[in-house]
This record gives sequence, C-alpha cells and structure tokens, in this order.
Amino acid sequence: MNLILTREHVRKLEQILKEELLDNGVDHVFVVESSGNLITESGSFPLEDILPLAALSAANFGATENIAKLIGAEDFSLLYHKGEKQNVHSSRIDKDFFLVTLFGNDVSLGLVRLGSSRAAEKILPVLRG
Repeated sequence: MNLILTREHVRKLEQILKEELLDNGVDHVFVVESSGNLITESGSFPLEDILPLAALSAANFGATENIAKLIGAEDFSLLYHKGEKQNVHSSRIDKDFFLVTLFGNDVSLGLVRLGSSRAAEKILPVLRG
C-alpha cells in the first residue's frame, strides 16, 4: 500500500482523534497500519513508548487473526486489554489500519467504543482520500 498523507490530512486525523476520543478523557490514541507503521498519534504518552506499542499492536492483531481462523471466525474486529491502571482498546478501521486507545479506569469502555467507532468512520475517508 502506498499511503501518502499531506499535512492537511494529518491535521484532519489529529482533529478527529481529539474530538472523538481525547476530549472524552482518553490518555492517548493512535492510528497504526497493519504492518506496524505509526500513522498519527496524540495524547500524553511519550513517542518512545508509542512506537513500540504500535508495532506490538499490529503483531497482536496478526496473532488474533490467526486465532479467529482456528475457531472458524473470519477475524476479530476489536481487542480489549484491562489493566490495573491503564486499559487498551484496539479496533480495526479496515483491513489495512486500526485505532488504538489507551485510557484509565475513570473512562468507561462504552464511551471508548462509541468514540472509536465514530472516529473510524471519519478516519477511513481521510486515509483513502
């Protein structure tokens, strides 16, 4: 895939992430290509932590795709990991991209799922545009 994003595309993506997720209390959110390349990110975590998280998130989706096939499912569209203080919600935007949201226990999973769904709908046209 040859993804070319202009500064305007990146600004649009950042605005979507802000409006749909960051403004609702999540700590960090990023868009990752299925190969593990970070597309854009925003939030309070340092970039040196987000870059390996992006690669690991892509690997996590790859592994669960194989698990899904083994149990007769086509794929899993979202992954959720609950931690003691931080949680990770990952959702597939399409076959090439997914959205990863990091949030504390003070933000409801339902709000993250709704914001992720809304963000994905808005992000896809920017990535495909």
